[in-house]
Amino acid sequence: MGKSNQNVDPKLKHLSNGEIVVTSLAAGAIAGALAKTTIAPLDRTKINFQISHKAYSTRKAFKFLAETFKKQGPLALWRGNSATMARIVPYCAIQFTAHEQWKRILKVEQNQGSERLFLAGSLAGVTSQALTYPLDLARARMAVTNKLEYSTLRHVFSKIYSLEGVRAFFKGFIPTIVGVIPYAGVSFFTYDTLKRKYGEHMDTTYIIHPVASLFFGAIAGVLGQTSSYPFDIIRRRMQTDTTGKYPNMYHTLLYVYKTEGIRKGFYKGLSMNWIKGPIAVGISYSTYDNIRDMLRTFVVKFKKESLV
Repeated sequence: MGKSNQNVDPKLKHLSNGEIVVTSLAAGAIAGALAKTTIAPLDRTKINFQISHKAYSTRKAFKFLAETFKKQGPLALWRGNSATMARIVPYCAIQFTAHEQWKRILKVEQNQGSERLFLAGSLAGVTSQALTYPLDLARARMAVTNKLEYSTLRHVFSKIYSLEGVRAFFKGFIPTIVGVIPYAGVSFFTYDTLKRKYGEHMDTTYIIHPVASLFFGAIAGVLGQTSSYPFDIIRRRMQTDTTGKYPNMYHTLLYVYKTEGIRKGFYKGLSMNWIKGPIAVGISYSTYDNIRDMLRTFVVKFKKESLV
């Protein structure tokens, strides 16, 4: 096998596309759940600063964590994580699976061009966001409110529907889709490119060492989230708005710019993302690769034994 194709899994020729999809879905679900649960307290902290006018600093972020722990208990740091799991499990399952399928459709392995690799990642992000968006909005609402306002995921959906209507479930949808194009494109492109370079340099097989994939995922996370961060600010403001203060993307952009400026407004909490982003994306990508390979090895072995 030539070096340009070292990242093509040799097990794929023994699997049907249905088996490839199922193993991708399972691995993606596990990867997303593990990654998001790990960084849930940091995620909640970031969202709280994103939607407020308070100036952000790392010291204030950790003060928020300490005060939440002291006043509400340790479980409060994971408030909204049930909504996160309800969203992230299907989101990551769909995203990783869609990424493999888009790479197949775009013939990325046969055409090593950067454009197709970036496009496959962007389309995977758009696909997963579009199919799970209301769950993301519900997660954001739960992360920034007390338990009395939104006690459960079901309560979130019921209250939003009765008070704000169906359209409210898609507040912030446009900036989310716009933002996920560079985010998913850059992160998947970076991760796949680093894996390919690693394979070429190490002259290794398809298998990448878990530590290496964790490191490559961390780099991909930093670059991907930095490239799309202003859109993350806009979507969070719109998602958590219950007063009509942020009616659309344009007015939200204008308001944040006029009242907080570019650096303090559109990049508020970015340093927190540089902490949690590499952890989450690194764990997610590394876990996905390893769980997926384990499942596919099992399926191939099972099929071979069934033929004996």
